[in-house]
Amino acid sequence: MKVTLFAAVWALAGGLLTACDEEIQVGSIDEGTYETSTELLGYIINSEGRQSMATVEFRNTGTTQLYLGLSKAAKQDVAGKFKYDKSVLEAYNKANETTFEAFPEELVKFAGDGAVAVTKGESKSAGVDVTFNTKESLKQDATYVIPVRAEISAGGVQLPDDVSGYLIFVKDLTKLPSCDKSTGIKIISCMEVNDTNPLNNLCFTLKESGKPLIDIVILFSANINYNVETGRVYVYNNPNVQHLLDNREKYLKPLQDRGMKVVLGILGNHDRSGIARLADNTAREFARELKNVCDAYHLDGIFFDDEYSEDHPPITPGFVKDSYEAAARLVYETKRAMPDKLTCAYVYGMTSNFRSPVDGVQAGDFVDYGIHDYGSGFDLAGNYPGMPKSRMALYSQEFNRGYIAPASELKNMRDNGYGAHMIFAMDPNRSNFRWTQKPALENIAKMLFDDELVYNWKPQPKDW
Repeated sequence: MKVTLFAAVWALAGGLLTACDEEIQVGSIDEGTYETSTELLGYIINSEGRQSMATVEFRNTGTTQLYLGLSKAAKQDVAGKFKYDKSVLEAYNKANETTFEAFPEELVKFAGDGAVAVTKGESKSAGVDVTFNTKESLKQDATYVIPVRAEISAGGVQLPDDVSGYLIFVKDLTKLPSCDKSTGIKIISCMEVNDTNPLNNLCFTLKESGKPLIDIVILFSANINYNVETGRVYVYNNPNVQHLLDNREKYLKPLQDRGMKVVLGILGNHDRSGIARLADNTAREFARELKNVCDAYHLDGIFFDDEYSEDHPPITPGFVKDSYEAAARLVYETKRAMPDKLTCAYVYGMTSNFRSPVDGVQAGDFVDYGIHDYGSGFDLAGNYPGMPKSRMALYSQEFNRGYIAPASELKNMRDNGYGAHMIFAMDPNRSNFRWTQKPALENIAKMLFDDELVYNWKPQPKDW
């Protein structure tokens, strides 16, 4: 069976590891949707079940684990080796028109010299630690790549060149503060920036740890728009969003300097374009534009929300009828275009269910966070196969309308190992701050982090 880098290499497991808080349980493999081969095929997988590539953020020293996985149980002992191989990255950069730099080989160490083995009757090896260290000469804002190649020396495993590589995208955060808190749960603040200054996210810290309460800030929202004259879709920023981007040194960089991620929301805008109605080639082109926007304004990713698009029949070339598959394709192409950035999907509309693989790749490989609509808290493994609980945001709250999560829901989320929680429309300048928003934030600090909220009483007004 012929396999390619972005299809079969990802087809047997899932996702993107971002993390200072690595999941230690190896992801399961769902082969139900793929053809059965008589050959024994090999692939590389990490501790979250992510194939082909992963992203790891580290401070001073980082470690991730790689495994050799097989498409079925081995009929004899299998032996091989993981090694640093720059040609893997060179091939990726050429295929995707990217310019990622290789992480210095002298800073990388493979445990046991990279030796890996699968025992007869098993389908997965023990983990091999890949350890890497910082160096003063590393650029603070750069994403580097550790290129890994697997080689098989015994056991009859088929591992062609185009599926034997693995890319570990590494971000050295040694020189930056960390938002990481005791339980590892991430707090996502989705900001209605037409009304609110994003600097308000700096107003809240935790008493014992001193950490910022917020981990990820979503600028809500830019739009996907349709240009009638050119027939193309493009990113439209309303004056409020554009002002923040143009003045990122004032409004966005201070958030990132505290360790927060800043993500741009993408929303429909009442025309024929939409997150869920782009043909494959159109999705690929739009994903490249999203990458250009993230690169230009030093953003950390994209949040996809399938709302407010309108039907304008007939369906023209470059577009398709709204579908979950089209929405999943756009997120997939965005992850391909910028694997070092976050891709977040709102569990609403056509972005709520990516059960079908894209080019053989399950959703857990290309969706970093599934973010529930207000009040919902069911497990998202069925919506985004391969997504670990650490990437599921449950029981979202809406502070403007007063949709507040009770302590019992927050406790349930934490006790069951879910790793993210979203608040929408937080603004200490609103009249309900003292009686609704602040108690809700205090509840988050207490229930999710066993800590006490500290508010600096310095709300930032919208000053543009």
